[in-house]
Amino acid sequence: MRWPLLIVLLLAGGSAAAQESAPAVPRENQLQSDFRRESEHIKESCAFSFKGFFNCAEEFVTDHPIHLALGSIAPQNGFGFGLAFVTHYTPNESWRISWDFDAVGATSASWRAGGYMKIIHTPVQHIKVLTNSAGKTAKSKLAVHPYTVFNVYAQAISLNQIFFFGLGPSTLESGKTVFGMQQTIAGANVIKPISEWPAIRALNLSLLGELNGRFVNIRENHGQSTPSIETLYNNATAPGLATQPGFVQLGEGFRLKPTLFNDHLQFNYLANFQQFFAPSNSTYSFRRWTVDLDHQVPLYSHSQSAAPKDTNGPDECAPAVGAQKCPPIPYSRNRNGTIGFRLLISESIASAGSVVPFYFQPTLGGSDINGNPALSSYQDYRFRAPNLLLLRESFEHSVWGPLGFTFMADQGKVALTRGNVDFQNLKHSFATGLNLRAGGFPEVFFLFAWGGNEGDHTIGTVNSSLLGGSARPSLY
Repeated sequence: MRWPLLIVLLLAGGSAAAQESAPAVPRENQLQSDFRRESEHIKESCAFSFKGFFNCAEEFVTDHPIHLALGSIAPQNGFGFGLAFVTHYTPNESWRISWDFDAVGATSASWRAGGYMKIIHTPVQHIKVLTNSAGKTAKSKLAVHPYTVFNVYAQAISLNQIFFFGLGPSTLESGKTVFGMQQTIAGANVIKPISEWPAIRALNLSLLGELNGRFVNIRENHGQSTPSIETLYNNATAPGLATQPGFVQLGEGFRLKPTLFNDHLQFNYLANFQQFFAPSNSTYSFRRWTVDLDHQVPLYSHSQSAAPKDTNGPDECAPAVGAQKCPPIPYSRNRNGTIGFRLLISESIASAGSVVPFYFQPTLGGSDINGNPALSSYQDYRFRAPNLLLLRESFEHSVWGPLGFTFMADQGKVALTRGNVDFQNLKHSFATGLNLRAGGFPEVFFLFAWGGNEGDHTIGTVNSSLLGGSARPSLY
């Protein structure tokens, strides 16, 4: 028994000595692992074949930590092209943090750059098995619950061509001018789901809060055939043209997203109240409330939603928290059909002696400064005022794979006073065309719009966020 024991001790000692003399292999951190995996994904996907071309493009546009950043910057300012960097950190089971940085530029010399951080509360939920009085297992109500999300961001954008036709619903095409704008936004917001109370859990209620600093600079534009804004307008007809103070902007609201009839009726109701304070010049301080009532009727129970996810950054397209890959291209639009109805009302309130700066007023016509289409047959930014009403009826259905058909009918108006926000004398517009929702690629729209009294309009846009990514801060 002594000899076997002695041999074991000698072998153990030799092994320990060998380990001490062997060079230590450095451990790979998470970011290094992400870069290595992305490199492996590109090598695997970029094989020389027809299928390999699409797989390769998917990796370059959606994979992390680095991918191409693509998308329309704003109407009339061109297509942006640049880079995005995305990374994550999970300190424990209850929290997940992500960072998202990107910068894009267009041939028009317009550009956008920003950094976005998300802090997601992911507490562990314990599953309990309940039985009824007969000893049978009760019907399961297990579902994916929304998470509390904190957003911290800083974004700067420079736009060289924005149209201004004057204020109100009765402006003329002959009043068209152009200006440039730079805006820097730094702030934070929170989305807090209320799921503690069973009585309101079915409403999928979330409370919203935000705090932003906004810094705007309006500049002339004499490089176009359209006259520059200051040649036709002044500070009285375009409030805020002469000077643009810094703003502290607060916001509070709530959101309801219930579903009924086995997911065949989906609601997305938003009510928001914002306060814009200009500490250096209270003349431009104002308040604004917004109600956005969106209704979706999916035609098939297994239709996949293309709505942005609160837990994703603008350059992320993961289908769930912790997922490493975006949905594959064939996944996005498999037999999807939806009928939609929307009502949007926004009204601004300014104290006596105060005005709403024209660059913070919403617009209808073509697409607004955030890229949202409304009364698409008119020119971009065609109607501008402190108050707005929009009705929309829409239909969408897949045609083949990720390619889909879209039809929209809009009725809307802008108003200089809140008392004129009503359903009389609405302007009308229709739009139809194709949309492309492929995997995590940015959503693409090609639309032909008609129906207004100022001709028709062809629109081609590429969303500034990946499909499934969250929206960027609003510019007004």
